[in-house]
Amino acid sequence: MTDISSIDFTPLRGYREVQAIPRPSLSYWQDAWIRLKANKRALASLYIVMALAFFTLFGPTICTGIWCFDPALQDLDQVSKPPGTSRAALIVDDYQPWTGDRFVIDEGLRLGEPATTQAVRLQWNALPGANGHRVYRNIFPVGPELAYGIPLAEFFDNDTLFFEDRLDLRPGRYYYSVVPLGVRGELLQGYQMIEVEVLRVTTLREALERGLVEESADVKVGDQINLAWHPLGTDYLGRDMLARLMAGARVSLFIGVGAPFLFILFGVVFGSMAGFIGGRTDQLMMRFADFVVALPFLLFMILFKIAFGVGPGESGVFPMLVALVVLMWPATARLVRGQILQIREQGYISASQLLGAKTNYLILRHMIPNTLGVVLVTITFAIPNAIFIEAFLSFIGMGVAPPTPSWGSMSNEGIKTMLTTPHELIFPSLFISITVLALNLLGDGLRDALDAKMRNTE
Repeated sequence: MTDISSIDFTPLRGYREVQAIPRPSLSYWQDAWIRLKANKRALASLYIVMALAFFTLFGPTICTGIWCFDPALQDLDQVSKPPGTSRAALIVDDYQPWTGDRFVIDEGLRLGEPATTQAVRLQWNALPGANGHRVYRNIFPVGPELAYGIPLAEFFDNDTLFFEDRLDLRPGRYYYSVVPLGVRGELLQGYQMIEVEVLRVTTLREALERGLVEESADVKVGDQINLAWHPLGTDYLGRDMLARLMAGARVSLFIGVGAPFLFILFGVVFGSMAGFIGGRTDQLMMRFADFVVALPFLLFMILFKIAFGVGPGESGVFPMLVALVVLMWPATARLVRGQILQIREQGYISASQLLGAKTNYLILRHMIPNTLGVVLVTITFAIPNAIFIEAFLSFIGMGVAPPTPSWGSMSNEGIKTMLTTPHELIFPSLFISITVLALNLLGDGLRDALDAKMRNTE
């Protein structure tokens, strides 16, 4: 038999080394966070949600030297401009009336002076057989169908052979046409057309008033300056798109977060009471929930707008909030009731009852905390649904009404000009899509991370 000496053993240094655990135990929430971090899509969605929260809460406070938040400020020099458009403008003299140049003899339709956003000045000679002339403007050249465009002016004599256009001029290309008129004002054959490239200009006085140049700056007529910067362009009224998206995020996310918080809170209380009490009371309460599910949301939205005195063209934020809270809680109540029915049969609930725990203590201390995982997942799915409902109602004109911005109302405004200025529709709809997608993916990740059954199978 081999002798065992002290060399074969390593003596322990103390009691703590005996009790040491090589892997410390994790709490339920710590383990859920580790599992959530392992889900790359859910983690990326969480970062997107955090960025949207920062964008909503702190974005409107940002003000740099070249851009400041002001959703109501109009830039009439840059209307419906997409991002990246040139901001250059030429300084010119203040506007002076123009009566044409009667001493220049030329043929055909021509420019009296270089075309600018201040004015486009046209001259022409009397057309053959004309008893007058009508001036048109178009953004497309006149084709065989003779679509001249917008009628600007008409003259029933051959003495007035000039015209000055100052109607909503923007930098770009226009096509002006002069059409001869007959004795009765009918259009005759033989029109003339000219292609005009309009240059953006501003006066020194306007530049000083809008803060585009400083008073101490050495700027004179003929110099070129840059207009205000709009990172995401402007809408059809010249308002900054990024500023309005930030302001609209506050309205959309207020409804998207506030309404789910309220109706989920009510659903948790209602479902907990129904599941814990059970019996006939449970059946009556759930039949009432089934009745609420059958109520048409759009009809009640209209009724709430009438009840709260919200007229056509007015924002219905409060009626929308009330309709969501009143009609959207049954799904949460059913889910929580099912969880409570399972938890009620657990051993620790019976032990608490034997020790004299009251109903309120059992619900608040044991049952509701054990349903928080399910409730949290429900919230992440309810928020994008509420955001989509707000966007839909605002899109059809029943939610947030202009000039109050929201992503839905901005999409409603943008769809009117989507063919010519698509950025007015793309940006608000993109924010809605990203927000809804991120919250749905985050909800999927939380459901997997908080599911105890999935944790046990791994």
